Amino acid sequence: MSEEKEMYGYEEEDIITLEYDDGTEEECGVIGVFDVDDKDYIALNPLGTSEVYIYGYKEYEDDFELIDDLTEEEFAKATAEFEKLVDEDLVEPEQ
Repeated sequence: MSEEKEMYGYEEEDIITLEYDDGTEEECGVIGVFDVDDKDYIALNPLGTSEVYIYGYKEYEDDFELIDDLTEEEFAKATAEFEKLVDEDLVEPEQ
């Protein structure tokens, strides 16, 4: 993991592994967590790409949950807010 940290510019604790239903995994750097209409969202960057994934996000005392069943309206609002934050240089869209 330390190679990825150096190669992609993320700290080790800012890299999470997404596990898909088909058994595949994908490592992503956490760009940031942001709020829209009192709900939290997270922007992730799959390592080695310029893509950005947006998920709903819930943080618990010792864990967190990614929510991928967003409505079209929720996703559109979250995407617009992320783009606004990028435009304001408050988050960096890719590493």
